[in-house]
Order: sequence, then structure tokens, then C-alpha cells
Amino acid sequence: MLRVGLTGGVACGKSTVGRMLAERGAHYLQADTLAHQLYAPGEPAYDAILEQFGRDILNPDGSINRGRLANVAFPHRIGELNAIVHPAVVAAQKRWMTGIRQTDPNGVAVVEAALLVEAGATRDFDKLIVVTCTFEQKVGRYARRARLSLPEALAEVQRRSAAQFSDEEKTRHADYLIDNSGSIDDTARQVDAVWAELRKSLSN
Repeated sequence: MLRVGLTGGVACGKSTVGRMLAERGAHYLQADTLAHQLYAPGEPAYDAILEQFGRDILNPDGSINRGRLANVAFPHRIGELNAIVHPAVVAAQKRWMTGIRQTDPNGVAVVEAALLVEAGATRDFDKLIVVTCTFEQKVGRYARRARLSLPEALAEVQRRSAAQFSDEEKTRHADYLIDNSGSIDDTARQVDAVWAELRKSLSN
């Protein structure tokens, strides 16, 4: 089995590339999905987050309001949040990849994680794909996704980007770079090329 990490900056198109890889036959996991599960009441991370950030981040039903948590954590306390969440997410990723190895030993397992490089998780993967686009595109895409005005999206992208490595730093760790600043067809062609290389690596 080939273990592939997929990362990139805010609103760069990681999930788009991940879905394309899944369409071509990859097993695909979004680390954010794991994080959502870890924030659920009863999970160890839930209690640790409340202890660190207080109960003002809760919804009336006791669940964590991720928007409020982000407002408290970004950018100056993101290290505290990551110290709680990252180890649990990385452990869950490893369990998922172990399961894939058992069910499909000749498969390609892709894990998408925004902070994969920052978390020091590159050692858990055989290959790393980094997705990039222009800063202006990040802002525009985030605005559409979050239904924000461009000034609001600009502030949020800047805030979130401050808690991540730059695209240039992420790219230094990449085995494959996908430039998602062009058309969707152009991105698909790049994904096709990367997928062919991944399959080739698996057979070697």
C-alpha cells in the first residue's frame, strides 16, 4: 500500500484534488472529519479543549462551536489547540491506514490534512502532494465557501494562514505539486499525471 499525504494552504483546493484522486481509485480520508469526531462530547479531546479554552465555546446543546473555538484560538493560541488535537488525529489516521492496508494491500491511501507538515506527520507518508493557488484565489474561494464578503474573507484567510507554513515552505516538502490556479480541467490533467506516478511507485 502507498501512503499519500495531501496538503496545502487555506482554500487552495485540497478537497477538490482529494475527490479527483478518489474518483481514480484512491482511498480518501479528510483529517478534518476526524477532528470533528474528536470534538464530540465524551471524546478525550473534548474535555481537554474545554479545560484549555473554557465553556464559552459551547453551543446550547453542549457541542463545541468550531467558529467560536477558532475565534479564540487563531492565531495566538492555535499551538495550544493543535497540541490537543494533532496527536489524536494522527493516531486516528494511522489506524485508518492500517485498516486500508489490511483490506487493500495494493491500494493508494490518501489523507488530506491542512496542517500535515506543521504537525510533523510527513514521516507517516510515502509521498506528499501539495496543492497551491494564488492568494487572491484563496480569498475569493473562501468568500464563496463561507458566504462572506471579500474583506471578511481576506481577514479570515490571513488569520488562518498565520497559523500555517507558507505555500513555499510546504512545497519544499512536496513530492508532487498541483497548481490549482487554472481551470478545473487543468487541475484534472495534473491529477491524472500524479495518479499515474503514484500507481507506478506502487508497482516498483
